[in-house]
Amino acid sequence: MPKEQVLTNARIVLEDRIVDGSVLIRDGKIADISEGASAAGEDFEGDYLLPGLVELHTDHLEAHYSPRPGVRWLKIAAIQAHDAQVVTSGITTVFDCLRLGSDEDSGFPKGEMRSMADALAQAKQEGRLRADHLIHLRCEVSTADVLEHYEDFRSDPQVRLVSLMDHAPGQRQFQTMDQYTLYYKTKRGLTDDAFASFIERQQALSARYATPHRTALAKACAERGITIASHDDATIEHVDESIGYGIRLAEFPTSFEAAEASHRAGLSVLMGAPNIVRGKSHSGNIAARDLAERGVLDVLSSDYVPFSLIHAPFILADEVESIGLPEAIAMVTATPARTVGLDDRGRIAVGLRADLARVRRPEGIPVVRSVWREGRRVA
Repeated sequence: MPKEQVLTNARIVLEDRIVDGSVLIRDGKIADISEGASAAGEDFEGDYLLPGLVELHTDHLEAHYSPRPGVRWLKIAAIQAHDAQVVTSGITTVFDCLRLGSDEDSGFPKGEMRSMADALAQAKQEGRLRADHLIHLRCEVSTADVLEHYEDFRSDPQVRLVSLMDHAPGQRQFQTMDQYTLYYKTKRGLTDDAFASFIERQQALSARYATPHRTALAKACAERGITIASHDDATIEHVDESIGYGIRLAEFPTSFEAAEASHRAGLSVLMGAPNIVRGKSHSGNIAARDLAERGVLDVLSSDYVPFSLIHAPFILADEVESIGLPEAIAMVTATPARTVGLDDRGRIAVGLRADLARVRRPEGIPVVRSVWREGRRVA
């Protein structure tokens, strides 16, 4: 017999409107959506029923695995802690970021991220995880060893997204030396001489490696059908380059010009949900809310605070006149799912996965009350 359950008396957030009604779940999928309350089923008491959130870019697993400089936590334990926080934020699909490419200043040595991916696969196999975890490789193209690191993942089916990054001074995120000085010299307490040497080394690495590595990685991803993301595009030239590489996701553009050009070209423009909650960027770049007001913000990511992904859409719906709650929720559900080719989730629609979240918003900050993944309650 098919397994059925009914969720009723809910404010159902569809992609284009909100309806008061009920949802029938059968065998892990949405079987029916009807207006009006049902005589049977779980009474939502007027709470929102949202699609499970789809998170494309979070560094949060790394924060659990390496909670202090030089500290490495047990991988399975770190993954489980990360998974618990993700799911209770309403996230049912999460792309865990793994950094590839290292130098003496940052990054993980070869093999360490491969070991983390193996631990993720093990945790899935052992039924430890409540969210659906996929992998987003963050590839630092200006490092000498990034292609060697990528070889560890060349045939891994968990990899569904790759971003091409260059954090060298004068590039993308750090267009001005004021930004770079604050982020590296001031925050890390470098002396003038040490900072000057650091800048010279990073710029030389970028000049030597960034373009050939970007080209090689884009080619490898295209051959496997992996979605490619740009990172911190700042100029029209950067956007044109991204289009040439077949990029579909523009992560954290650092100028209005680049964001608008990316959006016009059909790339999904991604900004951080913490940027929305705080009202500004932590690195001094553009405010995501300004992009939303201009109609060129497509996707939100929790980046470093998982709960921000459920909080930010409500802020946008409250404060940006042109954005209603369905449009804001689509930025964390339907649009990210489509961008990476996950057409079986991200919307409340008949035939799709019953990845769902029950959310109450008494005032201000929302409360995630229950979460279902493929019809099974996981929180």
